[in-house]
Amino acid sequence: MLLRLADGMEVETVLIPFWTDDGTIRGGGRGGGNEENDEGGDGGDDDVASDRRRRRRAAAAGRTTVCVSSQVGCRQGCTFCATGKMGKLRSLTTDEILAQLFFAEKVVRLSGRDRTTTTANVDPAAAPALPRISNVVFMGMGEPSDNAPAVRGAIDAMTGMGGPFRLSASRVTVSTVAPTPESFSLFVDSRCALAWSVHAADDALRRALVPTTRYTMSELRDGLMYALGRRTMRTCMIEVALMDGVNDSLREADELAEFLAHISNNVPGAKVVCNLIPYNDIGSFGMGYAKPPRERIIAFQERMQELGIVTRVRGTRGDDESAACGQLVTSKTRAVK
Repeated sequence: MLLRLADGMEVETVLIPFWTDDGTIRGGGRGGGNEENDEGGDGGDDDVASDRRRRRRAAAAGRTTVCVSSQVGCRQGCTFCATGKMGKLRSLTTDEILAQLFFAEKVVRLSGRDRTTTTANVDPAAAPALPRISNVVFMGMGEPSDNAPAVRGAIDAMTGMGGPFRLSASRVTVSTVAPTPESFSLFVDSRCALAWSVHAADDALRRALVPTTRYTMSELRDGLMYALGRRTMRTCMIEVALMDGVNDSLREADELAEFLAHISNNVPGAKVVCNLIPYNDIGSFGMGYAKPPRERIIAFQERMQELGIVTRVRGTRGDDESAACGQLVTSKTRAVK
């Protein structure tokens, strides 16, 4: 979902639907879906009604995550991320962040409207109703800690019981690359979960992937541990973009597992969950990176699990529409005067 701001700049917001795997409908990328019609028929009125009922059931059973942006562009310069190639153009206001969720809810609401067979070339089952929005992740364009006041204000509005959204705190996640050890503490009182974009435990490799890194990984980890120790919600998601031949070996898995175990072992009640994100191609913005073969991704995951770190492989979503992790970039790079 591409939103044009008042000054003419544009920002990306991504809707990620998840349907229950009932054999009929599965999630797509930026709001689309792939489905297998198990109800058959010849396209008559009964079949249209059946399609409508099936879409409603799928929407009720599933959920949608909204990936919101906090800035237009980003100054962190991650070498595998298209947004980083834009540089930071400007930060968003709290209202501009909330507008993304507002319009996402509108898209979900309108997706549930019935189609009719009188519309030419439209299959009533082609666009299943999107499930309700249950999660928000600050993993779109921008670095949240570089715009912390506006992000905190948006989180308060999203999770406030008297507000229009009323999301559970556990359903809102702020992801930071952690420019400084203090980045985590900026959200210590916010009603949200924390995520850290790590990508590598080795200092030299991490600096190669995130050139703006100014602190050692141990220093950044200490900052995270300090913040977690002051929070009631002590679950932390660790994000790792895996690239073929760069950071996907078993040696890197061993280093990462040891690095993360230090958090769980030293912060009472801390729960660390590692998400492996297979690299998404960013075309001309890239540096020759490639997605690892599936067997290397699974081997990395299994080694992490063996070493006691809960590790998941995030499914690729939206890469066919340049809406996947690391692919967000907009064409409007200057404000309209």
